Amino acid sequence: MSTTEQRVAVVTGAARGIGAATAVRLAAEGRAVAVIDLDEAACKDTVEKITAAGGTALAVGCDVSDEAQVEAAVARIAEELGGPTILVNNAGVLRDNLLFKMSVSDWDTVMNVHLRGAFLMSRACQKYMVDAKFGRIVNLSSSSALGNRGQVNYSAAKAGMQGFTKTLAKELGKFGVTANAVAPGFIATDMTAATAERVGMGFEDFKAAAATQIPVQRVGEADDIANAVAFFTGEAAGFVSGQVLYVAGGPLD
Repeated sequence: MSTTEQRVAVVTGAARGIGAATAVRLAAEGRAVAVIDLDEAACKDTVEKITAAGGTALAVGCDVSDEAQVEAAVARIAEELGGPTILVNNAGVLRDNLLFKMSVSDWDTVMNVHLRGAFLMSRACQKYMVDAKFGRIVNLSSSSALGNRGQVNYSAAKAGMQGFTKTLAKELGKFGVTANAVAPGFIATDMTAATAERVGMGFEDFKAAAATQIPVQRVGEADDIANAVAFFTGEAAGFVSGQVLYVAGGPLD
């Protein structure tokens, strides 16, 4: 078994969508994958897909914004799979609204899941990476980091993920740990379906309209993001750190 096959990866928000696709892709790369989501039972489909293909996966229920739960989850992963040296901070929620309608709870929930969650997970996992002298952290940002109407909380959180990523790269680089961010454009997921519903459009019409604004003339799929994450987490990406890769079907203004 090669070193690559022995790596333990943690993917948060991996019950569905981008997280699930990423977990499956990393398992196909030979990683043992901890599939984290708020509800452990919701991870079943992702875990079964991985194990059915001959991979190793562990479902873990965890609120990534809760310090005690994060510490317990990472300790369990280390015990059952081994020390995690790959972390994908993907967990996220939407609480969209215009500024004057947005509640403090809407703001805090988005900040806590995205930013606090990424901080807690990275802090808990980095010690295993430092000990191994190898680590890969990939944080999910978004094209919304550039600003998006009705998403002042989400946009701020996703912009924050980029600064968080660059700082991790500077702090952890000397220990063999890289940190990069993937910023998706329009990706067809449950979250974008929820956005379509919020603006009163059918999802197919919403996707078709979005595709006309994308140079490659299609919306993204979860696998498009998983492919980018797979590159950043690979053995060959050790000289790539502190970068933000927009996966959006073209350049963004």
